[in-house]
Amino acid sequence: MPDPDTTEFDPTAAKTDEDVQEALIEANRERGRFSGHGGSRGAAGYLDPDDRASNADFLGRREDALSVSPGPEGFKEITIAAAWDNRMVKDQSFFGRIIGRKRPANIDLDLGCLYELQDGHRGAIQAFGNQMGNFREMPYMSLSGDERTGNKDGDDEAIHINGPMWPKIRRLLIYIYIYKGALDWAMCKPQIQVRVPGHKPMVVTIASHHKHLGICAIAGLENVRDGIRLTNYTEYFAGHAEMDRAFGYGLEWDEGSKAGHEAPPAAE
Repeated sequence: MPDPDTTEFDPTAAKTDEDVQEALIEANRERGRFSGHGGSRGAAGYLDPDDRASNADFLGRREDALSVSPGPEGFKEITIAAAWDNRMVKDQSFFGRIIGRKRPANIDLDLGCLYELQDGHRGAIQAFGNQMGNFREMPYMSLSGDERTGNKDGDDEAIHINGPMWPKIRRLLIYIYIYKGALDWAMCKPQIQVRVPGHKPMVVTIASHHKHLGICAIAGLENVRDGIRLTNYTEYFAGHAEMDRAFGYGLEWDEGSKAGHEAPPAAE
């Protein structure tokens, strides 16, 4: 083993964190540029399950599950990101039909979650209804702004969880809903990526495709002895209230804004 005190330092052999980050950003940019779906919303961060070079664990079937344990100091920031890759479809415009042109399917997804804390507080986080959460205070998670075009580097939309506060969270239901476009999940191949520092990314892909139902409860995160258990659900619903009833969060849903809030306690 070389002696660290005598080994000559080669400045070209080391990469700083900034170098690594820049390389990742460039890789993301190249994927969007050269992919056949490069113009798709959400495509910048999409991870192909068939790409063997992808350093991630994929949960592609219902009930697939993975667990991660916290380190001695607990978790750092946990990121739950949405990505999708719109399929190419025939351009139905006049000139598009004449020349046989194709374009990405015009589907845009939004990310959301239902949460339950250990003290019983429950609620929803999603852009629709402006339920953006709070990273530093209850519920210890927040939603990033939706970039809408999918053309910028990094995540199109993500939920950031305050990792040290994870012991205060009991469970999360992660869902995606079609914000714009046809209700056809096969046209956009959605996935969520759960990133926990110190572990490989965990990627949940939908196990089946459905038409005409606009919400997919894609995964659940449970607090198990302060660790995280991630499960693929892939269950579709017509609306938020139906999904809530199926998973027992007990929120009330305002039809005007779809803003979830904790239901009042039952009368004694």
